[in-house]
Amino acid sequence: MLKNKNRIIAAIMSLSIILAVGCSSDNSSNNSSGVKGVKVKEIRIATQPIPNYAPIFVAKQKKWIEQDMAKVGVKVKWTSFASGPPENESLASGSQDIGMMGDSPAFIGKSVGQDTSIIASSSIGPKALAVMVSKDSKITSPKQLKGKKVAVVKGSYAHHLLYLILKNNNMTTDDVQLINMDTNGDISSAIANKNIDAGVVWEPTITQMENKGTGKVLVDGTDVKLGICIYVIRNKFAEENPELVKIFLKDVQRGAEFEKQNLNETAKLISTEVNLPQDQLVKVLPKYNFNPYLTNSDVEELKKTQEFMKESNLITTSVDVDKFVNKDYLQQAGIKEIN
Repeated sequence: MLKNKNRIIAAIMSLSIILAVGCSSDNSSNNSSGVKGVKVKEIRIATQPIPNYAPIFVAKQKKWIEQDMAKVGVKVKWTSFASGPPENESLASGSQDIGMMGDSPAFIGKSVGQDTSIIASSSIGPKALAVMVSKDSKITSPKQLKGKKVAVVKGSYAHHLLYLILKNNNMTTDDVQLINMDTNGDISSAIANKNIDAGVVWEPTITQMENKGTGKVLVDGTDVKLGICIYVIRNKFAEENPELVKIFLKDVQRGAEFEKQNLNETAKLISTEVNLPQDQLVKVLPKYNFNPYLTNSDVEELKKTQEFMKESNLITTSVDVDKFVNKDYLQQAGIKEIN
């Protein structure tokens, strides 16, 4: 039986309360800089210290965003969050303007009425999330997970991966002893200590476990789940400051192009941002596609996530994905699909 279900419900209720009382910290009350398409003097960007968001960290370390925003009279405020839920609450309260998170947390926020849009992909990495087992485990096939203790962070995009892997092997989560854990670190330790038989985690935990010799990949997201993380924006901010959204996305694309051409330098640049040594990042970063453009396949993947979350009661209200995804800002920034 899953533990901590009340924690998920409490987070949703907390978001609902924040939305009900309004956005008292809304940045839109600031004076306009006088530039067309800019009505604030500060843009507040929420991040998480994981490699999924490498391009934005490159842009931050290179000072591109600060420099480009300064040209239109806008300062940049960075805030780091440990995970999606607290970042969601900060967006809902109006304390942040742009955030980055996995698709699942984004749907949780939207389902309780958060006025946000998905404006771009931050990364796609099917090999960057996986079911892991201990190094000496005798489990060699997903079919052998039946009846075993399998841990997951409930509501994460890794939770969806497990659901799909079990489904592909004619099983459901009822066929395993599903255990909810709070973090990747908890799952990693439980695998190493043989307290569970398998766990579903994402990078950098996969590489860390392989390097320590405490775990190995049973199956990753290849041909199962794309593993999309996205950029989310408050609609009011975006509508009032389209020029800032364009600048942000252009710098994200610039960061993605830099990473593609300069792997080692990127690893060195962002090592402190994601709390990982450079040698590990060199192994992790190639697992991702950082192109910010959202393809039709990406949107279909998001729809599958929404269906899973509704079916699993992780959200109680359906989200219209076609309306949630707004590609207009990508178009305005001149960002196109790469063939």
